[in-house]
Amino acid sequence: MKKVKTNKDRLVCQSVIGEITSPLGGINPYLVDPDGKAAILPGVGGITYNLKIGDRACALIADHVEPGVSISNFTQFAGQPGPNRALNQLSCAGNTATVVSGEAKGKRGRVTGKHGGIEHVLIDFAPEVLDSLVIGDKIQIKSFGCGLEVDGSPVKFMNLDPDLFMAMNPLLDNDGGIEIPVTRVIGAEIMGSGIGSRHSYSGDYDIQMFDAPTVAKYGLEQLRLGDVVMLDNADATYGRIYCSGAKVAGIVVHSACVLAGHGPGVMTIMSSREGLIHPRIDPEANLEKFFKSLC
Repeated sequence: MKKVKTNKDRLVCQSVIGEITSPLGGINPYLVDPDGKAAILPGVGGITYNLKIGDRACALIADHVEPGVSISNFTQFAGQPGPNRALNQLSCAGNTATVVSGEAKGKRGRVTGKHGGIEHVLIDFAPEVLDSLVIGDKIQIKSFGCGLEVDGSPVKFMNLDPDLFMAMNPLLDNDGGIEIPVTRVIGAEIMGSGIGSRHSYSGDYDIQMFDAPTVAKYGLEQLRLGDVVMLDNADATYGRIYCSGAKVAGIVVHSACVLAGHGPGVMTIMSSREGLIHPRIDPEANLEKFFKSLC
């Protein structure tokens, strides 16, 4: 194994912007789980004060909750999906995000992930910054990482800042395989909502947690927001599919859910149909740890 060399010097850094969203509520406020139990729960959007990367993703009284701050670009360019599409496709985990309006103007955080369906980009800020933010504040991101490659490897990268990738201390083998730290390896047979999308440059797909023996097998109750995980027999090179022998690496971006087919969301950062992603099990493989080395 040897150190990797990326094409970072050829990548383009470009601004994208969004506004802090309001939490979303439905016409029917009740969420019904697979056992038929109905509940009204906190969900996507807004500023979440007591949930951040490093915190548990499961056993919360919540559904699809996004840690830290959730932004989109729908309000600024009403009726024009292009700017929000750029925000979601070009932003990468680890990118620097700067508040550009309101009381917290000038404060910085980092992108932790992206959530599909409602198309939010998620950002981590220090707790004291959260208290100064309000819904509608604008946040600009230096998007950097789209097109990332490693010399000598066919592994496909997406949604990953090059500096964050290097903070993971990746290693390259002679066959082009890349070793990275992950908290656990999860079988792709339990992946649910979000599978089969047209591409993997935005959004996520969910780990189903409704089968107790499987939850115990993979230690899913211990999942944390920001964990780097590997999905076995999964491919997300051109959309998310089940594929024997393929491997996907991703980041846990939102909390567990009560809706059937849903669960903690995983945003893809690496995909290899040839199975050339090698896991190095590390219980501390979490964005909270890696971000400290980027400060």
